[in-house]
Amino acid sequence: MDIFYQGALLGLCTFLIIGVFHPIVIKAEYYFGTRPWWAFLVAGIGLAVTALFIENIFWSAILAILGFSCLWSIIELFEQRQRVIKGWFPMNPKRKHDYPESAAPYAESKK
Repeated sequence: MDIFYQGALLGLCTFLIIGVFHPIVIKAEYYFGTRPWWAFLVAGIGLAVTALFIENIFWSAILAILGFSCLWSIIELFEQRQRVIKGWFPMNPKRKHDYPESAAPYAESKK
């Protein structure tokens, strides 16, 4: 009986990539706001297009997963901003001016 491990390895890599992108989005919004969305866009498109030219299906899939995770991170970056405004995540006090006035009480109460 042959065991084909690439599918399971691809699933594990996908799980790890998603897990790594979660804190990246949180930290990016905390330190830079939504300004780095274009970096996620460029990286996402670049990785997805590069995946089209890789013959090995495993590495092509990894690049595509990375690319689309970057693109999904754009949405998450803007949603993270909303979570900060709602007070679910801490607001960077150095960037308090980037948020509406109604979000300021949340920033004070989280200290």
